[in-house]
Amino acid sequence: MFAPKPTAPGATRAGLWSMLGPAFVAAVAYVDPGNVAANLQAGARYGYLLVWVLVLATIAAGLVQYLSAKVGLATGASLPELVAGRTSTRGRIAYWLQAEAVAMATDLAEVIGGAIALNLLFDLPLLLGGVIAGVVSLLVLLIQDRRGQRPFERVITGLLLVIAIGFVAGLFVSPPSASGVASGLVPRFAGTDSVLLATAMLGATVMPHVVYLHSALSRDRFGRVEPGPKRERLLAGTRFDVTGAMLLAGAVNISMLLLAASALQGTGDIDTIEGAHAAVSDSLGSGIALLFAIGLLASGLASTSVGCYAGSVIMEGLLKRKINLLARRAVTLIPAFIVLAVGAEPTGVLVISQVILSFGLPFVLVPLVRFSADRRLMADATNSRLTSALAWAVTIAISALNLYLVASFFIG
Repeated sequence: MFAPKPTAPGATRAGLWSMLGPAFVAAVAYVDPGNVAANLQAGARYGYLLVWVLVLATIAAGLVQYLSAKVGLATGASLPELVAGRTSTRGRIAYWLQAEAVAMATDLAEVIGGAIALNLLFDLPLLLGGVIAGVVSLLVLLIQDRRGQRPFERVITGLLLVIAIGFVAGLFVSPPSASGVASGLVPRFAGTDSVLLATAMLGATVMPHVVYLHSALSRDRFGRVEPGPKRERLLAGTRFDVTGAMLLAGAVNISMLLLAASALQGTGDIDTIEGAHAAVSDSLGSGIALLFAIGLLASGLASTSVGCYAGSVIMEGLLKRKINLLARRAVTLIPAFIVLAVGAEPTGVLVISQVILSFGLPFVLVPLVRFSADRRLMADATNSRLTSALAWAVTIAISALNLYLVASFFIG
């Protein structure tokens, strides 16, 4: 995807491995509970039809995350800080409001996912599960707040591996159809509902809040790096980091859809995560169902911590106000608690939250592409013409899919 250039000075194998971390933190957002809901529904309803969406979305995510990390490394600023520096006060507030809405939708999905997992594992009420998930996420954030970024990266990466095991294990019991997977690589839809699910899958795979966050992660790990051999080495390491993280996240996402397509079609109620878990248990056994629930729990805990971190970066960059990370965590839990308390159907809320994320993508992608192509900002790290063309194509495609979804609803 973005393989490191072997000619980069000092880009040794050991040096590249030492740079892993920031992209794996960002990658957690690509396998959050919203992904689980959207991918399982897509596979269970349409089989292998939408495999191509996840493949293209993963490639697009790799490009976008690399550009974000590159901007942070080359400028020493986060993407929200760069937006704020080129926007009026009213513009910054308006921009922050839409970015905050995206962050809240993210947090909603992740806390609800953790609550569902605790309900599946221990039969806890959803509201109590949401409270527990929120408290544990506070403890994870304490690691970042008290110990710094590197220990936080290690914890999140460990949870990412648990997620991978939880969602990939089922494929060893129910392997997918090779011909079905091949047919799913051909781009096509099957009605408005499949477009809605594709939009949700896209919003869950290319996540706006971690596009903002990755620039800050890169900045905080490396600072602003002047042009020269060191920057070339760090850019090579960043490509290595992003490629590895996106391959892992993409494999997990595709595994979810393939599992649903191969084992859950025609097995009853699969419109909810709880129903999918029951179907997995019936079809593949209680052991695989247990791993599924553990993966979902790790997904909720890790992604809600990363989401809160991203929201803090967005607020600090756009409003120029630093708010205690733990205080912000406590406040952003409120919408999720309200949804759980009123008894809203959690899986449906998860899918709609991912659609909201997809609508927030153009607001982060347009400035990202512009900044990463600005030679005054980026110097020798400026995008090539091909990279910029691909990035603009991703932005246009995502926006077009959103418009098509709206038109489908109103025109039929």
